[in-house]
Amino acid sequence: MCQDTGTAVVIGEKGHLVLTDGNDAVDLSEGVGKAYRERNLRYSQNVPSSLFVEKNSKTNLPAAIELEAVKGDSYRFLFIAKGGGSANKTFLFQETRALLNRDALLAFLTQKAASLGVAACPPYHLAVVVGGLTAEQNLKTVKLASAHALDDMQASENGLRDTEFEKDLLEAVNANGLGAQFGGRHFCLDVRVIRLPRHGASLPVGIGVSCVADRNITGYVSEDGVFLEILEQNPEKFLPPAFREETDDALAVDLDKPLSETLALLKGRKTGTRLSLTGTLIVARDIAHARFKALLDEGKPLPDYLKRWPVYYAGPAKTPAGLPCGSFGPTTAGRMDPYVDLLQENGASMIMLAKGNRSKAVRDACRKNGGFYLGTPGGAAALTATRITSCECVDFADLGMEAVWKIRVENQPAFILINDEGEDFYEELARRA
Repeated sequence: MCQDTGTAVVIGEKGHLVLTDGNDAVDLSEGVGKAYRERNLRYSQNVPSSLFVEKNSKTNLPAAIELEAVKGDSYRFLFIAKGGGSANKTFLFQETRALLNRDALLAFLTQKAASLGVAACPPYHLAVVVGGLTAEQNLKTVKLASAHALDDMQASENGLRDTEFEKDLLEAVNANGLGAQFGGRHFCLDVRVIRLPRHGASLPVGIGVSCVADRNITGYVSEDGVFLEILEQNPEKFLPPAFREETDDALAVDLDKPLSETLALLKGRKTGTRLSLTGTLIVARDIAHARFKALLDEGKPLPDYLKRWPVYYAGPAKTPAGLPCGSFGPTTAGRMDPYVDLLQENGASMIMLAKGNRSKAVRDACRKNGGFYLGTPGGAAALTATRITSCECVDFADLGMEAVWKIRVENQPAFILINDEGEDFYEELARRA
């Protein structure tokens, strides 16, 4: 569903009666590498050659593998393909005993949850962990809870799950107005709240999410064989019929017209305006933007394509045979915020397409330069890819999925999130809530 096929995370519990040759992590890593080589997944891991220099590993390795010895006669696994968007919304707060009352904790968590924004593709599976003997224990528990791996946790001196507080928190966070990316009442699908023991001088509070396109699967090996969880193959069946229908009330935008005409068409339109995009987009994200800035720093001109077409922040998965591209959804826009004013001052990135809320710097840049930021749904990259009719690499081919691509889209849905007056769709939602 998502183009970011993530960091491969393997959490294993090895029963004391299970005998292996001791190369468990190596064997699991080989399995991860094989999956990413042979499937249409994306290579996202950058490995350093120095403190400041890195390159894509082109295997999606290394994997994050954590193995633990437990009592039993089976080897149990939780496999997670953790995307960067949701991983970047994991936070640790060092608080005090004063937070340990219902009203204070509820208010604190409601505010912190709202600050997560929508960049990690809500509706979320939200996890909160209060306490922990170490910061590391707290955050690992956040990861497990967000994957629903602790749902059967039994209360003991080692911790407990508070299902009543989960209901209260779910109601509170779903009232923030942000909703499932573009407003509504489903900011979170569910909440898990775990309480752990703590050192008397410390109260770590961890918050994390799994996104709507979460990628978790369990498996185990026992004397009876090798077993893997069966996942739903047709999630669309859960959508009400009305949500499957396309509407014709969107403003049609021809991206192949001169950029000045597209800007004139959008000028003065309010945030939340629904658009249908057809035509050419330039695809560029983190490292490509760093190279654009380097060109300007060296006194060199920007590539013409940045001034001719809108820029889409994305990075595709590998291309399946017979298709123009692989999964191709938007990445989190906020990482490109530092570049926006500089590029717009030089006539580039006047129209941007991505996901998530952005900073005041982008609002100010759009107001000053007459630019626009458009949002498109995240967490549905496989569906988005069906609207792409062509895809070619036009620059920085050495960057792999972070290269610059030129794609053509047909009727791609989008919304105006920041307009040329600096008005911000998400700021309006927050005020209304």
